[in-house]
Amino acid sequence: MQLHPHSTPRTHAPGAPRRRTGRLAGAAAAFAAVVALGTLTGPSAHAADNPYERGPAPTTATIEALRGPYAVSQTSVSSLSVTGFGGGTIYYPTSTSDGTFGAVAVSPGYTAYESSIAWLGPRLASQGFVVFTIDTLTTLDQPDSRGRQLLAALDYLTERSSVRGRIDAGRLGVMGHSMGGGGSLEAAKSRPALQAAIPLTPWNLDKTWPEITTPTLIFGADGDTIAPVASHAEPFYSSLPSPLDRAYLELNSATHFTPNSSNTTIAKYSISWLKRFIDDDTRYEQFLCPLPRPGLTIEEYRGNCPHTS
Repeated sequence: MQLHPHSTPRTHAPGAPRRRTGRLAGAAAAFAAVVALGTLTGPSAHAADNPYERGPAPTTATIEALRGPYAVSQTSVSSLSVTGFGGGTIYYPTSTSDGTFGAVAVSPGYTAYESSIAWLGPRLASQGFVVFTIDTLTTLDQPDSRGRQLLAALDYLTERSSVRGRIDAGRLGVMGHSMGGGGSLEAAKSRPALQAAIPLTPWNLDKTWPEITTPTLIFGADGDTIAPVASHAEPFYSSLPSPLDRAYLELNSATHFTPNSSNTTIAKYSISWLKRFIDDDTRYEQFLCPLPRPGLTIEEYRGNCPHTS
């Protein structure tokens, strides 16, 4: 498959030098102020700039690890206790010392159950998110229904769940596999306030998504015969607005069902995407820009570098 290495440059150049004032006294005073500020704030200044930053500075090893820095607890949600979706399991950081966390709801695909995407729960939660892996009302639900169910699950999480006090209701995202991936696109279209969407080998009869304003990372698989990338993941990505923070990662030597079991590449880039756009954590940009290059696990990567506000 032909590589598309184009990328969109940053909209702002970080670290641009300040203009000289021409006055020695002014320069000296400014220097003194900077030194004083550094003395007062120390190494935590960056974290203070972003109140949503969670966890230590990331490395390739930490985002590829089976578990992140947070211990994780979980609680089951019965389908009998909720409306609008089929219940599921909530995974969340055990500690409350870091404040609230962003949250993500994850839908399985056609004929599948929560168990098919359960590995994402502890994997993502241990990096500092509340994660709700859900069952759908029926296993045959179509993408538009799954989109509504993802939103119902997020509403339950933030309004009625036992962990609602741990969640920042303004920092939410959606994920899903197959028709659940198509459902995550539907959810992002319906609720622009979502801050991240990650469809995994998505399937949907709707091929164009120009309405979406949520930063979206789409995973395709080169060997997918159920939702072939040429008629699903690729046109979905291409139809997203070009100025949008968007990316397309095609997994190498993979099938439609690759997202149903633990996968380091899916975890690595999903964590980076969720951290960057739900937590506004620019420490994770290093994994998204420059664009990842094709290799053993990546057949192709298209997208732009995250826009800096």
